[in-house]
Amino acid sequence: MEQRKNDGRQIKIIRLCVLLAALVLMGIGLGRQEQAEVLGKAVRICLECIGIG
Repeated sequence: MEQRKNDGRQIKIIRLCVLLAALVLMGIGLGRQEQAEVLGKAVRICLECIGIG
């Protein structure tokens, strides 16, 4: 029973670490103004899939 409790705790810690890493990386990307580049690529890909671009 004790092992399951520790497994649940480890999973929560891993989830928190992944969330924090994602937030840090998103903050870095926003700081470098990369959202415009990502949006531009998304638009081009979408237009290519439709057959317009």
